[in-house]
Amino acid sequence: MPEKRSAVSSQQSTEGTKDTPEEGLCLVLSGDTSPVTLIDSHCHLDMFGEDRSAVVQRAKDAGIESLLTISSDFGSNLRNIEISGQFDSVYASVGIHPHDAKDCTEEVFAQIRTWAQGGLHSTLNTQHSTLSSMVVAIGETGLDYHYDHSPRDVQRELFRKHLSLAAETHLPVIVHSREAKDDTLKILSESGIGRGVLHCFSGDADMAERAMAMGFLISIAGPVTFRKAGNLREIVRTIPDDSLLVETDAPYLAPEPLRGKRNEPAFLVHTVKKIAELRGVSPEDIARITTLNARRLFGIDVAEEEGKIAYKIRDSLYLNITNRCTNRCSFCVKFQSDYVKGHHLRLAHEPTEEELKSAIGNPSDFREIVFCGYGEPLLRLDLVKSLGRWIKDHGGRVRINTNGQGNLIHGRNIAPELKDIADAVSVSLDAQDKETYDRICIPSFSGAFSAVVSFIREARKVVPQVQATVVEMEGVDIERCRLIADELGVPLRVRKRDVVG
Repeated sequence: MPEKRSAVSSQQSTEGTKDTPEEGLCLVLSGDTSPVTLIDSHCHLDMFGEDRSAVVQRAKDAGIESLLTISSDFGSNLRNIEISGQFDSVYASVGIHPHDAKDCTEEVFAQIRTWAQGGLHSTLNTQHSTLSSMVVAIGETGLDYHYDHSPRDVQRELFRKHLSLAAETHLPVIVHSREAKDDTLKILSESGIGRGVLHCFSGDADMAERAMAMGFLISIAGPVTFRKAGNLREIVRTIPDDSLLVETDAPYLAPEPLRGKRNEPAFLVHTVKKIAELRGVSPEDIARITTLNARRLFGIDVAEEEGKIAYKIRDSLYLNITNRCTNRCSFCVKFQSDYVKGHHLRLAHEPTEEELKSAIGNPSDFREIVFCGYGEPLLRLDLVKSLGRWIKDHGGRVRINTNGQGNLIHGRNIAPELKDIADAVSVSLDAQDKETYDRICIPSFSGAFSAVVSFIREARKVVPQVQATVVEMEGVDIERCRLIADELGVPLRVRKRDVVG
């Protein structure tokens, strides 16, 4: 939250200009009748006045399914808890901003603790039976060395108390850090807390990496849309999907093209569009990823999901036909998460061809249909061939992502069987030699690396587009991999380890 004691500008006014989102802000998947929803993980609804209900409604109309209203001083804690009881879509945090650290007495913090523990406050008129159903986080807390409204030693002491409360209540912590990188990281590290978010991130890449290594998420707000946000944009490009949140910090920091106006949660869509542009995905992808992350971090509407057998990323449809694989790659996302780009991919059973056809719908609706998912698709070669023909017959384009061990799996050269079925094949080369491949991919077959190289060579004879891929990681010589690809006559795509999909 920026300077809150300055004269209220038109951007920060809670009673003046009430700019509404233009039409078309709601994110809708093509071919889907339901909107892709978002969660505003950080706003200050207590700072809005008579039109607060209209602000919440406009957020809903723009596809914002939930709002987290953030507390900063004693009065805002009271107001936000009350607000969260008035709207089903609103949740609250409790805490004291570093600006107000000097005013946080033991009595005040004791009340914060009571609210965080789910204690009732008899003067609040809520729809919930306990406050635990609305208080989902501690904060915002942290350090602000830009304004120094409170002495730095007092800020640090209160920050530590908030972190202890987060550990005690098992709630995530919302961290404000401005021009206080070293002390923020030091105190977080000493606390042992690994569940929370650095909100409205304004630090450098090193700070983001160190915070994420502790388990913290990074939340991006409207400044990413500003013309002079070059450093922040570079950071946004590299944040792993599982570590990304979005927020407005409303009524502050309205994004372009609304900069200078009072911000509100409905404007989150502009920030999401810019993040999607920077990361080379669709706004729907960012909405799905960040909504999942917010739900999991704050415990909002978390439900068991079935593994998806068809899932959209950008304008391509991916088919998750098996979770089995002949490798146990050390970098494989399925050993770290059940999700890719917000899609749950852990299968309860392997889908039938008819189930897949039903999930696909019209193949020509997509730029391409990719056999990929959480396993090696060529383990189900007959299905790939039959379904691939059906996709082609219905105007679709087929790509197969494979570890290149199909010939070992089936005991024959299967590449000719992909002719007229696959328009493109992407093969995971993943190493420059057998020793490195065996170490990082842990194949179940002996001779796997040479088989992968051979498969690329054979596939190139019958498939129009073939590429090799490699993941950047210690021990992998990218230039030697590039030489192998050049000798095979295929391009090499280099993937970041934490970027999947």
